[in-house]
Amino acid sequence: MITVNSYFSGAGLMDMGLMQAGIEVSQAFELDSDACKTYRLNIGDHVKECDLTSEIVTEQGNCDGMVFTYPCTKYSTIGDIHGVRTGDELFLHALRHLAIARPEFYVIENVPGMRAFPIVMEAMTKMPDYYVNVFCPIKAEWWLPQRRDRLIIIGTKRHFSVRPPENTTPIRLAEILECDPDITYPKAIYQRMGGEYRDLPIISDPVKGDLAPTCVAHYAKDKSTRLVSDKRFPLGVRPYSVREWARLQGVPDDFMFPVSNTSAYRQIGNGVALPVARWIGREITRYMKQNNKFFLAA
Repeated sequence: MITVNSYFSGAGLMDMGLMQAGIEVSQAFELDSDACKTYRLNIGDHVKECDLTSEIVTEQGNCDGMVFTYPCTKYSTIGDIHGVRTGDELFLHALRHLAIARPEFYVIENVPGMRAFPIVMEAMTKMPDYYVNVFCPIKAEWWLPQRRDRLIIIGTKRHFSVRPPENTTPIRLAEILECDPDITYPKAIYQRMGGEYRDLPIISDPVKGDLAPTCVAHYAKDKSTRLVSDKRFPLGVRPYSVREWARLQGVPDDFMFPVSNTSAYRQIGNGVALPVARWIGREITRYMKQNNKFFLAA
């Protein structure tokens, strides 16, 4: 069995996709207590609620690979608007883990905006003795009705050409919408639709085959910014429900959120689209099988 340790795991969307591809997640590390509750309910008790900056690498169990989905807020271009696009130092703790543990492979997932930080990119792509494949953008819309671009870095100790995702028939927005969505309808929708805000909302129409915009983590506070056309509701639009938000990430309906809706939206928005994680998992599995003779010899 191929094993990985997962870092900055959130609610476990990346881990679930890897597991669906046949990879075992031995240990997971996450700071947010609500995300850990969701992880334990849906995936398992192997998640540790902790601050990774204080974790000792040599005290962790052995694994074939390490997967890092460290927070992207300070790398995102949207951070320019709020003056928070500064990068952060969490990548150094990913680098610390890689340098000490030297796993057979590693995976980094983040926003394309991370490429604007050359020191971060150097750390993540110039590890000695690793062959590195960089994919950007990997688009969620290849599988799902959501515009979501991501940067994926895969490093392996032996030369290996990671294949890009194959062509798929993506799910349509109409297929993920609920018949009876559980939503609130904040006053801000009326205000934004009426032009009282600087920006109008992004409205996606399933009849026209539109895609939803990126599932953001702060959606609970900004529901008026992203709406879906629905003639049953005032003004012909409404927010997305938590379940629809999860479906936009490819999360199955039996995945539960034992927390507030605010926290659920945040966990979903901070997560990795499951089809992206499955693609990564399949390529890692192919790498390990291709190099099986080396592992057996060792």
